[in-house]
Amino acid sequence: MENKQTKGFTLIELLVVIGIVAILSAVVILTLNPAELLKQSRDSNRLSDMATLKSALSLYLADVITPVLAPSYTSCYVTNGQGTNNSSTAAGCGLFAAGTYVSTTVANLRNVNGTGWVPVDLTTISSGAPVGSLPVDPSNTGPLFYAYRASSSLVFEINVSGIESAKFTTGANDVRTTDGGNRNDIYEVGTAPGLAL
Repeated sequence: MENKQTKGFTLIELLVVIGIVAILSAVVILTLNPAELLKQSRDSNRLSDMATLKSALSLYLADVITPVLAPSYTSCYVTNGQGTNNSSTAAGCGLFAAGTYVSTTVANLRNVNGTGWVPVDLTTISSGAPVGSLPVDPSNTGPLFYAYRASSSLVFEINVSGIESAKFTTGANDVRTTDGGNRNDIYEVGTAPGLAL
């Protein structure tokens, strides 16, 4: 009779391999920093939202004969009425030099017909609204929100109250200090001279 021996891994060998895989997983997780990657993703979304809104409003200004950028040029319009930075006092709506804030209902927040958080009727553009719905901050809670203000029929500014990731807030990559605006703590886009509304 022949003696058949089966070949396989011993328990010790399996434990060593599992230990090595666990150590490598921990190193990868610590290196990639998933929390920072999520912040970077939200910030990329915010920057994209601002470019989209600025383009849509610029198209509106170029296309509509008598544009109306806001029903009140002393108000600012926000995505989150409960934000800690958007005070209803004349001191500033949190992100602007002056004005009181206006917040719409959650149901209307993304409307492009002038009832959304940006009070501009984008449906009056001859080719139709360039966006299907208004973008809202990915978090839209507490100090993280978008704000809009216009000072005339041709001048507007849109702000992001919070940029979270180190990638977009440090050194030469700090989008808040290179946006051409008057504040280094928020991201600003628009047509306002010096972005100083």
